[in-house]
Amino acid sequence: MKTEQQVQPEQHIEHQPKAHHEVSSDKFTFDKLIDQLGDHHELNIFFGHYEILPVIILDESYNPHVYANLHAMEAQGEYTMNNPAAHHKIVSTTKVDGAGHPVGPKLDLSVTNLVAYQWIAIILLTIVFGIVRGRYKKSPLAAPRGIQNLVESVVVYVRDEIVRPNVGTSKRTTRLMPFMLGLFFFILILNLISLLPGCHAATGALPVTMALATCTFIVVNFVAIKDAGIGSWFKHLLGGAPVYISPIMVPIEIVGLITKPFALMIRLFANMTAGHIVLMSLVGLIFFFAQEMGEMVGWGVVPISTLFSVFIYFLELLVAFLQAYIFTMLTAVFVGLALGDHASDDHHAEAH
Repeated sequence: MKTEQQVQPEQHIEHQPKAHHEVSSDKFTFDKLIDQLGDHHELNIFFGHYEILPVIILDESYNPHVYANLHAMEAQGEYTMNNPAAHHKIVSTTKVDGAGHPVGPKLDLSVTNLVAYQWIAIILLTIVFGIVRGRYKKSPLAAPRGIQNLVESVVVYVRDEIVRPNVGTSKRTTRLMPFMLGLFFFILILNLISLLPGCHAATGALPVTMALATCTFIVVNFVAIKDAGIGSWFKHLLGGAPVYISPIMVPIEIVGLITKPFALMIRLFANMTAGHIVLMSLVGLIFFFAQEMGEMVGWGVVPISTLFSVFIYFLELLVAFLQAYIFTMLTAVFVGLALGDHASDDHHAEAH
């Protein structure tokens, strides 16, 4: 097994003075463009790069190291992102492994760019729903207006057209509405933020979509066990087959339980990532042709690239709403499927 060792003075890793967000060449490549879609340790928003996010890492002994930002981490000297052998990665300035590669921390718990975008979405939703709640408390019988009317329309649509037809009962619908609304609005806001100039798509990252899919998996099975009973849930794993073939059916059904949220995760990730890649590639064509064939050719590509980019942008706007709808709809469908014959049974729902 490879072991970490202290670097002797003659083995000390040399660093180049360039900043971590700089690149070794000014030549345009699509790889550099696509790299911007990934996560970063600085906040990238509206074409600005701000080193304001805290860095929290655990070293090889699982001791915590907390820094106010990347600049503070670099100034301390124990870790760096400037190592040419580990582009965009936090690694030790004094340690290498048995193969001579720079050693990174055991665990990176830093607040990254995409985490910050999720916090922004949470803050925006808190403000919007706070305004709506305040208006209802002030004038509960008054007709909704403005943003209150917009939010109420969406809430009623999610309740009557997405949740209620799939989960079976009014009681269960009421219990699930906070979760379903949270999914819908959280995904929608993240999708819409990603369409602002210079902003990133948090829903275009697998860890984010995986967390959302995991929440769906937990809620779907919790509701099935709570409302249908643990016996019915285990019986559902048989898929209606006789007990004696349970060694075959149970593993297959378990795979099916995992596949459903996995499909949610990949669908949201792929759709949001694909649209942004297409947009960036269309814009990148301008710089590519200008670099390879001259500035005049680059200017000639501008009208074509712009027209296609505007078309894709409006398509992405539709996809932003569509993906929030699909994720919420399928979650409600999975709840109904997990309940089976108990979906329309109000006995368990009202008993709780």
